[in-house]
Amino acid sequence: MVKEFILMAFSDLAHLQILMSFIILLSYMICVTGNISIIILIIIDPLLHNPMYTFIGIFAFLEIMFATVTVPKLLDNLISEKKNISFLGCFTQLYFFNGLGITECYLLAVMAFDRDLAINNPLHYLSIMNPLHYTVIMNKSQCVKFAVAPWIIGIIIAFIPTIFTAQLEFCGPNEVNHFFCDLAPLQNLACSNPFISNVVTSTAAVFATVIPFVLILGFYVHIIKAILKIKSSEGKQKAFSTCSSHLTVASLFYCTAIVVYVRPKGSHYDKFLALMYTAFTPFLNPFIYTLRNNDVKDSFEEIKTIKNSW
Repeated sequence: MVKEFILMAFSDLAHLQILMSFIILLSYMICVTGNISIIILIIIDPLLHNPMYTFIGIFAFLEIMFATVTVPKLLDNLISEKKNISFLGCFTQLYFFNGLGITECYLLAVMAFDRDLAINNPLHYLSIMNPLHYTVIMNKSQCVKFAVAPWIIGIIIAFIPTIFTAQLEFCGPNEVNHFFCDLAPLQNLACSNPFISNVVTSTAAVFATVIPFVLILGFYVHIIKAILKIKSSEGKQKAFSTCSSHLTVASLFYCTAIVVYVRPKGSHYDKFLALMYTAFTPFLNPFIYTLRNNDVKDSFEEIKTIKNSW
């Protein structure tokens, strides 16, 4: 029985591994420092103490964790000859990667719902006699519930395909055609029939990626309809600016994730797609939230002004 796996990663691109390791290391460092900067900014600036920026702060923390599950091992793989990972370590990485990925999918859906609620129904009627403003509906207690729910969903959904895959028989070969332990590459190595595990993986993928993606599309259709009803161009621009960053991030993440996980058999190109949403998308997100978000830019400018005055 297999006691360890060999992560082949990008061994077929040996002449590019040093360059890749430098680029990926730089991306990871920017990802960590950029997302930490956003978290600190949200904590210290009272103007950013609202549900939207609370979710952005949690998302920034999640991005750091999501990248850390795979990128350090990938860097070690690229610069050293040892490419092995223990059986337990492999499935631990598999579980946390998928759990955090699913959490990210649902957190993006929660962020879309928050923007829909704020833009489309600033005065939302729960009943004819009881009008409630957005800030009353999305109060601190509700915000905490919406922030915690994606983590619970991620923990539960990721557990099921991980267990089904771990119960397969692995008697060799043990070379994983990927840079981290993922469901499809491991299922392709199983000596026993992976059909049930493939079905469970596809089903989990529908709940993990397709459902939140459809929810996000629905929320944004609702948001766009509301924005089109705004008469002033300034009002339209202001409404769209509050959700444009989130829409960009969600598009980058989902375009690759759905292609990889709804199709469980896997292919040679999956690891390149996975590299996009594990290393480069978390690297881009801090720039997206700072360059496309006026409130965050204003906060940075205010901090810069205070620093210069000292």
